[in-house]
Amino acid sequence: MRSAIAFLACVGILVLVNLAIADKERQLESGARVYLELAPVDPRSLMQGDYMALQFAAANSARSALQRPAPEDPRRIDLPPSDGRMVATVDPKGVATYARIDDGQALGADEIYLRYRVRRGEIKFATNAFFFEEGTAERYEQARYGEFRVSKDGELLLTGMRGKDLEPL
Repeated sequence: MRSAIAFLACVGILVLVNLAIADKERQLESGARVYLELAPVDPRSLMQGDYMALQFAAANSARSALQRPAPEDPRRIDLPPSDGRMVATVDPKGVATYARIDDGQALGADEIYLRYRVRRGEIKFATNAFFFEEGTAERYEQARYGEFRVSKDGELLLTGMRGKDLEPL
């Protein structure tokens, strides 16, 4: 009996994992392609080993809209601990810039949702690092944009890095 329960639990877990993988594959195939401008990061931590620390200009722009005084010290500004969705305007090249925090208004023709997460007082999209093959760091030093696939509800998947003219790196 225990073996049957363990087997069914394993099958259930495998089904759930495969459904999640299929969902991400669908997003990679059909998600809107957008580019988010990278924000400057301390150059001493930009390259550490085989990854690049990421921060995005849209997250920095949204920060002031999300900030509120800390209850215990009004001089200190905190971000709410919750995650959410912002609205970004997408230009004809596909570059997305912060427009507003999602307030329930309908999206304009050139707008999309971007899901964000607040972690340790920072606004994050999808990931805060881009990992690359050992020995290819020089190629990514020119990165100016992150390339994402975005689902209709704003979930982002980082698919690559782009240079200043949106050329693939």
